Amino acid sequence: MVEEQLKTKVEAALEEIRPFLQSDGGDISLVSIEDGGRKVTVQLLGACVGCSVNQMTLKSGVEMTIKKHAPQVESVVNV
Repeated sequence: MVEEQLKTKVEAALEEIRPFLQSDGGDISLVSIEDGGRKVTVQLLGACVGCSVNQMTLKSGVEMTIKKHAPQVESVVNV
């Protein structure tokens, strides 16, 4: 049950940031939540894949937003 609540929070965070990614021709999807909820793996899609600032977007935008919704998350990685 706790895992489902965490997934809901992470999905809510992704929904919050998705419009910004889509405005640049990209998107994001949740791949997995591991290590008891401490590690979230996402996949940047579309224009975000080849974008030179995607690591900055991942850290400052995606990770920050996910941690706001789910403070127990320690890291967000892109596959």
